Formats: sequence, structure tokens, C-alpha cells
Amino acid sequence: MVETLILLAASLAGTAFLLALWRFVKGPAAADRVVAFDSLTIISITGILLVALVAGRGIYLDVALIYALLSFLGVIVIARYLEGGL
Repeated sequence: MVETLILLAASLAGTAFLLALWRFVKGPAAADRVVAFDSLTIISITGILLVALVAGRGIYLDVALIYALLSFLGVIVIARYLEGGL
């Protein structure tokens, strides 16, 4: 039962990743691309967490946490640049 739920979560995360990647590539405005980039990082963190769950390795949780902090800072920097504040 647990394996089925993990497989379902991984397939939904993969589908969401492809949809967000499509918006990142196709997005008509820069703001759309920033939101898609943020979504891609969140979905990637979900993927890292699923791998940590399957592999049983706690170190991957630290990797996901650091990646989340860096992606948050990256989105803030990009938003400030688009706003003209840098």
C-alpha cells in the first residue's frame, strides 16, 4: 500500500514538473517564468523528499532544506531584478 502511494505521489510530481516546465519555457511574460521557476523548485524538493523516503536516507532531507533556502533566495533576487530594484 505504501509503495503504491509513493508511486502515485512520484507520478503526480512528475506530471506537475512537466506542466511547470512547459509554463517556464512557453510563458509569455517574465513574471510567468518566475512563478514557474518557483514551482519547479518546489516540485524538485518534493522529488528529493520522495527519494529520501524510498532510500531511507536522512541526509537527503538536509539537501532538500538547503535547496529550498537557496531557491527562495533565488526567486527573491529575480523578482527584485524584474522590479528594477537592483
